[in-house]
Amino acid sequence: MINHISIKNFAIIENTEIDFHDGLNIITGETGAGKSIVIEAVSLALGSRADSSYVRTGTEKAVIQLAGSLDDEDFVITREISAAGKNLCRINGELVTLAQVNRLSSRLADVHGQYDNQSLLDPDYHIVLLDSYRHSDTDLLISAVKEDFHRYTACRTRLSRLLASEKENARQLDFYRFESEEIDKACLTAGEDHQLEQRVMILQNSEKIYDCLNRSYASMSENSPSVLDSLSMCSSSLAEISEFSKDISSLSEEVRDLYYRVEDVCSSLRSLKEDISFSPAELDEAIMRLNTIDGLKKKYGSTIEEILEYRNNLSVKLNDAENFDEVKLSLMKQLKEYKTALSTSCAALTQARKSKAEELESAIQKELEDLNFKDAKVKIAVEPLDDMTENGADKVEILITTNRGEPLKPLYKIVSGGEMSRIMLAFKNIVSSYDNIPTLIFDEIDNGISGITASIVGKKLREISKIHQIICITHLPQIAACGEHNYRIHKETHGDSTCTGVEELNSDEKVREIARLLGGTVITDTTLHSAVELIEASST
Repeated sequence: MINHISIKNFAIIENTEIDFHDGLNIITGETGAGKSIVIEAVSLALGSRADSSYVRTGTEKAVIQLAGSLDDEDFVITREISAAGKNLCRINGELVTLAQVNRLSSRLADVHGQYDNQSLLDPDYHIVLLDSYRHSDTDLLISAVKEDFHRYTACRTRLSRLLASEKENARQLDFYRFESEEIDKACLTAGEDHQLEQRVMILQNSEKIYDCLNRSYASMSENSPSVLDSLSMCSSSLAEISEFSKDISSLSEEVRDLYYRVEDVCSSLRSLKEDISFSPAELDEAIMRLNTIDGLKKKYGSTIEEILEYRNNLSVKLNDAENFDEVKLSLMKQLKEYKTALSTSCAALTQARKSKAEELESAIQKELEDLNFKDAKVKIAVEPLDDMTENGADKVEILITTNRGEPLKPLYKIVSGGEMSRIMLAFKNIVSSYDNIPTLIFDEIDNGISGITASIVGKKLREISKIHQIICITHLPQIAACGEHNYRIHKETHGDSTCTGVEELNSDEKVREIARLLGGTVITDTTLHSAVELIEASST
């Protein structure tokens, strides 16, 4: 669940903190006070995309911290957005990627924005809704379909290209062979050019390299006294007096260690010096080899790796041209096998979706009855597509009738805004219960409803809050009255700036806030009494 959120310099919020609780948390406030901004901040903390326009005017960055718990482990998510566009994510103080934040938050909360209802009107979204219900039943099947589809389409594409390039490959066959033989003759090795360039540089400067190595070795080992001789004498002298002082003893050990290290350096210098030789023939051979490689780079690629990749592609073209009939038959056979496999995996997915659709229909039907859809009927139709896709061969559409005796029709032809809100609430409750998502967040789930229906939705939210933490923004007193923990968002103006704050309400303040929602700016004894009655009625 979400325990606490701290919001600093986000939009019109300067600095506010909110403690959330188990159960039903209701947020209300005047229109324009910034209710949805709080949900935007929570969504950002949970991994939504950042935008520098959220940073409060005149400040350098916005900081949002969300504290919560999941599977008995506490965590703190921190999001920082700078005015310059820089975005940082942290979990428990450690820098993480946005993907890591999303992986955590997807198990923690589901956020329903006030515009999400419109997605229900899009039939293409219905398959997403169905797949999200009991998703573990179909996740592996969907993955199998995607894999079979990509394999099938890759084979189909290669066969199409083979057939389209039949004449071209026949004309280019001799040229392909020439290019292949030219590359093969060079016997290229990845990284060879860099080694040759280094070797050429050494050969061209071998005299200077040898002279410097020789002088270095002589000064360290051969001259009298050499560096080694001096270190040896120093080490012996310190060893004679090391027993008198720990500091001297420590220094003696350091000098002795330094002697052995310099001795190793001398050995390396001697080996390098002895390996240096100048061979005009070797230099000419290396330069000629580099020229050969550079010539191939001009034709086939800017690096040896690109040349070798080009050669691999030539092999495919040569094989296709030289063995056209065999390759065509092989690809056609593969394509048939892949299509059969794809058809089989699509059929398995279709069957699983139809089974889930029946379960989901029943679950939605029950939820809608609780939400005052007494005569509503729901059907989730799973129909075949003309072609198989990477998402299967199904078209899913939710059909509904809200009046007795009326035929089932697509959602976009039937439902009003208020009905859409209740349908989405029903679906969110079903899916979140199955996925064990602890927190549900609703931004104006009450859009388009009022009166008795609003009271029913409020009581449904209270019911859902027994197994989920609910954070809900509303403007309806019927829903606000159902809140177990109520908050008020208020906007204040100071000089040339505007700030939004959030305060948790006690029982008396909750009554006055609901009275305000009932009666507007003028709160009378009558509206206060009505507010009390509404609160009492919501708990029955």
